[in-house]
Amino acid sequence: MLTQTPKTTYLKDYAPPAYRIPTIALRFELGEDFTIVHSQLRIVRAEATPAGTPLALDGQHLELIALELDGIPLDADRYRVEADRLTLLDPPAQFDLAVTTRIRPQDNAALQGLYQSSGNFCTQCEAEGFRQITYFLDRPDVMAVFTTTLVADKARYPVLLSNGNPVASGEMEDGRHWATWHDPFPKPSYLFAVVAGHLQHIEDHFTTRSGRKVTLRIYVEPDNVDQCDHAMYSLKQAMVWDEKRFGLEYDLDLYQIVAVGDFNMGAMENKGLNVFNTKYVLAKPETATDADYQGILGVIGHEYFHNWTGNRVTCRDWFQLSLKEGLTVFRDQEFSSDLGSRGVKRIEDVRMLRGSQFPQDAGPIAHPVRPDSYIEINNFYTVTVYNKGAEVIRMMQTLLGRDGFRRGMDLYFQRHDGQAVTCDDFVAAMADANGADLGQFKRWYHQAGTPELTVSDHYDPAARRYTLTIRQSCPPTPGQPHKEPFHIPLALGLLDAEGCDLPLTSWMCRRGQSRRCCAAFPHR
Repeated sequence: MLTQTPKTTYLKDYAPPAYRIPTIALRFELGEDFTIVHSQLRIVRAEATPAGTPLALDGQHLELIALELDGIPLDADRYRVEADRLTLLDPPAQFDLAVTTRIRPQDNAALQGLYQSSGNFCTQCEAEGFRQITYFLDRPDVMAVFTTTLVADKARYPVLLSNGNPVASGEMEDGRHWATWHDPFPKPSYLFAVVAGHLQHIEDHFTTRSGRKVTLRIYVEPDNVDQCDHAMYSLKQAMVWDEKRFGLEYDLDLYQIVAVGDFNMGAMENKGLNVFNTKYVLAKPETATDADYQGILGVIGHEYFHNWTGNRVTCRDWFQLSLKEGLTVFRDQEFSSDLGSRGVKRIEDVRMLRGSQFPQDAGPIAHPVRPDSYIEINNFYTVTVYNKGAEVIRMMQTLLGRDGFRRGMDLYFQRHDGQAVTCDDFVAAMADANGADLGQFKRWYHQAGTPELTVSDHYDPAARRYTLTIRQSCPPTPGQPHKEPFHIPLALGLLDAEGCDLPLTSWMCRRGQSRRCCAAFPHR
């Protein structure tokens, strides 16, 4: 029996997209047997792309109904349809492409792309689900301004939601209604979202520090509307915290959360329309534990913080996943620490590392925070990328100090707002904002494994000198038999017999694998 060899994707093979898609307008005609999707793409050939280069748009499980280029039906010899792509042959430098496809959300058991469950339509597009909705360059470094219109039966689907701000709505003579949404901020397709169904919501408002009034809504199934108060509290606290800690305001007129039971991830940060599993939204004192309330606070905060660390500035490619996830885990850890007990939260996070991440680093699937290759992108969402990635961010804050870290964050957003960037870009912003050399520190991104420290000490009574020697080593991991020394921040201090601080000096050994710290005790 022949089996197909899985395709491996390598970081070293990254190439910028040959074409850009500045805008996309979508129209969904939601139906009980199938859904028709009309998409209007504005496509521009990149400057470095030679004329005549084919345009390959990603697409899976799509039935192509119509295809027009600049309003004219495209001849069959000018394009090619395959199982996973639509290729345009010799396209012009810039043009409008109209694509009509038929999809069947009711049969979508993978819960990727647009699917229907419990009578509601919902989407999940990270990492590569958008290609199951329409043909597109479904990669994070292609960022477009989205306008979305939803059309559906009003009785069955009274609520029609998408990204951004609502701009128009109306009713049709056949019992259907429609709503149009516009997101003014360019985003990759993995952040696209649609929800349609019979839902109820609670509403509140938040005024940003610059005076903008934002409407906040949490949508749930009707029986759950009495369990949303803590989620709303958590959202408002997250908005206050991000303004105070990082100076980051929310940027749309409306922020929406939808909680459904049939969602195969914990939560998803779609721009302006977060979709959650009910576990991380619903709570009431009669049934929820303290851990439930804490979990909701952290996850609500995490998805909100993605609005800047992941949405406004996103990943160039999926190898950079920790750029948004490691950074945002660190941010939600700090948020939960400030609103609760910092010590308890730190113990909880370290237990996660020791119980889950350390064994991963010591096993056959050990991989760096930024891996070099993957076979299946959905297996890329690991405790190493998320939780170890957060510890790498925490070490940067330790090295630079809280104020220095804030300077680095400010420069990061100043440089890269609206862009798809890399982990190197983030580290460069941190280094440049503080005049720091983080060259050796970047090894944390491309070396796997958990470094081990061996500490020894010696006291010389005659010289009244205490010497502390710290050596590091890191066991081999798959594909990395030899490790270069990591840059590891250490905090230590010595006290004399009277409890006073003693001055310390330190130096690095020749190979950089050990560090000695000495204290010269003053003669009294």
